[in-house]
Amino acid sequence: MRRIILGALALIMTAPAIAQQADPAVIAAQKEAAGQFAWMDGTWRGIATTRGPAGEHKVTHTERIGTMLGGTLRVIEGRSFNPDGSIGFNAFAMISYDPAKKAYNFRSYALGHGGDFVITPTVDGYVWEVPAGPATIRYTATLRDKVWTEIGERVVAGQPPARFFEMHLTRVGDTTWPEGGAMTP
Repeated sequence: MRRIILGALALIMTAPAIAQQADPAVIAAQKEAAGQFAWMDGTWRGIATTRGPAGEHKVTHTERIGTMLGGTLRVIEGRSFNPDGSIGFNAFAMISYDPAKKAYNFRSYALGHGGDFVITPTVDGYVWEVPAGPATIRYTATLRDKVWTEIGERVVAGQPPARFFEMHLTRVGDTTWPEGGAMTP
């Protein structure tokens, strides 16, 4: 009986260590999949326009994007500046890939909300959607002629999509963010 208890304890003690071992095949698949979004890396700046009941609001919008965890995770910060220089919008997101599900995940935080959403790479960009009751909020991005354009549309069955957001960004440089400046021993 003592042998069984000691064996069970040894198994319990080593389980966390086994669970933390790297899986080179999974990491390789994640890194390859993350490459679909490599065009986004760097710093970007341009104009974003939101249209709503109160009219049109234009801001200077910026993005900084880089990888973490050996290139398996893409990290994104979006920040908009009002005409007076104050921050009008700030978002943080991560794109990851699950080889078992063969699916990308877009984890986004903005305006006091957070959520996990499906993001799908396309030939020249991506599409991601947010369920919103009877509607879907769909963001479609393209990279053409070195300009990143993204539109946001409210989609309701049986109605044409209603555009409420549009941005046009130009890449302004490289960045070492988020891995640059990391803690060292």
